[in-house]
Amino acid sequence: MTESLPIALTVAGTDPTGGAGVLADIKSFHSREVYGMSAVTSLTAQNTMGVQDVFNVPADFLKAQLESIFSDEMPHAMKSGMIATEEMMRVLKKYVTKYEMPLVIDPVMISTSGHNLISEDAIDYLRDELLPAALTVTPNIMEAEKLTGVDIENEEDVRKAAKVFIEEIGVKSVIIKGGHLKGAAVDYLFEKDSETSLSSDRVDTHHTHGTGCTFSAVITAELAKGKTLKEAFHTGKNYITKAIQETPEIGRGDGPVNHFAYKGEL
Repeated sequence: MTESLPIALTVAGTDPTGGAGVLADIKSFHSREVYGMSAVTSLTAQNTMGVQDVFNVPADFLKAQLESIFSDEMPHAMKSGMIATEEMMRVLKKYVTKYEMPLVIDPVMISTSGHNLISEDAIDYLRDELLPAALTVTPNIMEAEKLTGVDIENEEDVRKAAKVFIEEIGVKSVIIKGGHLKGAAVDYLFEKDSETSLSSDRVDTHHTHGTGCTFSAVITAELAKGKTLKEAFHTGKNYITKAIQETPEIGRGDGPVNHFAYKGEL
């Protein structure tokens, strides 16, 4: 294992315009001085205006990619994003169970443009089998509602959903992103015995494509360096805030965030 360079692995779909998915993850890893690897779950035809088409890779091919990675060099942390089918989730769980390393799950279900990216059967398996195997899960409000059945309109509802995640679903921790709530942009980290909330001023922009991918990727990168989850959460929050504040305004629709904006301590 390479000792001098931390390695992070992303298991997710593609975005040919580079704003989300594995390309955004690799940019995030690189900007945090972490070597990035990827296993692709889905090929999408999408841009800043929406998702036009999706091709999900066969589960056996995902297995082949993961076997190529793990038989050659061991990552220090990994994250998952868009995993559209239960079959692919079953493959991923085998590797998560076999190799002990921090796993961050970004439960991608619906694109920013409203396109469904995951089947109902896969949602059940994600909730019941995969989430409990992760170090943390990073849902936005809509994803948290879907996974817990809690309608979230305020901070009290966020805590109710977190309780379901930890006590009923069995996750080790959950980071609920409050960007879709009113007021300041507050994100919450819930562990079994603690709660941490980080707030930033809301940015008046629609260029937020790939925010969830980027946020979870930065957290994964910090975990690969050996940082604690709380430390990774702080860095992730600072990074995504700056990335949204300085969006490059690429594309004709909801553009990507700026993966080069944050200059914080490495």
